[in-house]
Amino acid sequence: MLAPRLKEFLDANGVKYITIPHRQAYTAMEVAETAHVRGQDMAKTVIVDLDGRLAMAVLPATKHVSVSRLEKSVGAQHVEIAHEGEFRFDFPDCEVGAMPPFGNLFNMEVLVDPALAEDEEIVFNAGTHAEVVRMAYKDFDRLVHPRTAVM
Repeated sequence: MLAPRLKEFLDANGVKYITIPHRQAYTAMEVAETAHVRGQDMAKTVIVDLDGRLAMAVLPATKHVSVSRLEKSVGAQHVEIAHEGEFRFDFPDCEVGAMPPFGNLFNMEVLVDPALAEDEEIVFNAGTHAEVVRMAYKDFDRLVHPRTAVM
């Protein structure tokens, strides 16, 4: 089931989207496979600590966050991957690890990999480990205002 906060936001902004149910999966590549989405088209959300503040790094399921590249790209002094204990309560209507890349709904900056920003659509976890959302990237960009960052 689509996270209530996300559904309300998308509907209130008149966004066209589809949800794709799939069998329960926990890694981004498993989600892509079970939802029949190419790995490079599946956006995963990784929570990072940028100089002491949490942010969402959004990149294709086929990639991994390079802390050093991200530091250089955003001009941060210190970047590290956040541990679940640091953010598990920041997403009250989402399953841990299935957060949609809508940092604006959770008071977090969103950094997006250029590979995703070039696509016409974006596919991401819907707040659960059993459903994804597919929507136009231009709508995602308009609503979230992510900053492009090399990861």
